Amino acid sequence: MEQLQQTRTVPVTGSYDVAVCGGGPGGWIAAVAAARMGARTALVERNGYAGGMATAGLVVPISVFVYSGELVCGGIPWEFVQRMADQGGAQVEEPLGNVAHDPEIYKLTAQRMLLESGVHLHFHSVLTGCRQEGGRLTHVILDTKSGPQALAARYVIDSTGDGDLCAMMGVPMQENVLPLQPASLCFCLGGVDTDRLERTHHEIQGLNYHNERIQSFLRELSRTREVPTFGGPWFCHLLRPGSVMVNMTRTEADMTDPAQATEAECRLREDAHALTALLREHFPEFRNARILYTAQQAGVRETRHVKGVHVLTGEEYLQAVPFPDAVARSAHPIDIHSGGDSHQRCTFLEKAAYIPYRSLIVPGFDNLLVASRCFSGDQIASASVRVQAPVMCLGQAAGAAAAQCARTGASVHDADIPALQALLRAWGAAV
Repeated sequence: MEQLQQTRTVPVTGSYDVAVCGGGPGGWIAAVAAARMGARTALVERNGYAGGMATAGLVVPISVFVYSGELVCGGIPWEFVQRMADQGGAQVEEPLGNVAHDPEIYKLTAQRMLLESGVHLHFHSVLTGCRQEGGRLTHVILDTKSGPQALAARYVIDSTGDGDLCAMMGVPMQENVLPLQPASLCFCLGGVDTDRLERTHHEIQGLNYHNERIQSFLRELSRTREVPTFGGPWFCHLLRPGSVMVNMTRTEADMTDPAQATEAECRLREDAHALTALLREHFPEFRNARILYTAQQAGVRETRHVKGVHVLTGEEYLQAVPFPDAVARSAHPIDIHSGGDSHQRCTFLEKAAYIPYRSLIVPGFDNLLVASRCFSGDQIASASVRVQAPVMCLGQAAGAAAAQCARTGASVHDADIPALQALLRAWGAAV
């Protein structure tokens, strides 16, 4: 393969106590948490808005905030839900606490909370590199329309989902034992008879909300004609009659490989239209349905998993081990999707699980935290924690820890855990 060597001068355009890379559910919450503690905070995001899978990926609902009557994802994430609801942009599906939302209200509410907290937004900026000295990261490097830029940062949070910053830094990754979970392209349908369509509200604990009637029909239909690979399907109402968000497509791909990701996106877009045509043909509630829009990007369930100070195991997760350094909770079922067919392994929890602080930090790196689905959990635990509400809790904890360490200059490995937990509880978190 031909190789090019490039040398360039990159201007340092900002200096921060905390830089958060990735504006998805964990990243933007982390930035708000750090800024509210007084840290000069930057948020780096490739899109022009925050939200990640909730907005660019159109993943609805946000799940799960409440379990067995207990608010397990409180604090800043729950404040955000309440603010969306106050604007008519979210509906909490009681008693489970899944949250149906309008992605546009999500964007606006997240933006307001970021700016109110004093976060410096670096939207339309793609993370392309970093600079390290010993075990500390000193700068993150971005590419923008006006050229490369560097941000100096005392503490950095990787909330890219895929662990892009960690990979650039040479952070050790776990070896995946199970096949990667498939990617899906969510899409919004209009013209649906939502009064007749069942399971668009996700409120009952212990129930997988896939539409069994449609799933059974499509499986049988695939015996005699071509049906695109599908999952679920899952439908979620969008706070207005006639519109539903659909989570149905799926394909096997390593979404960190641009060639595979490109092929996957093209295939998923074709499949979204083909599946919509099948729904229109065979189900009267979809007779007048049409695709209003597809997600800006495919939803990614799984890629890299960092090897942190502690790797949270599926066994620990299912047993709800109460770690002494617990900083977040999670209650979504362990949800493992098959890439090649419509099957899914779904294990519901008896009790909301705990996530230790040690799963957000990495040996040998003094100023790095991880707050996204690439956190240090095995593939079983991660199959639950990867969803939005627990990732928001990871972000809240990581942002608070980074700001705490910035006050004293301590390594993230020496964070004051009792003080961190007390702060999170004061915010309303259940740790």
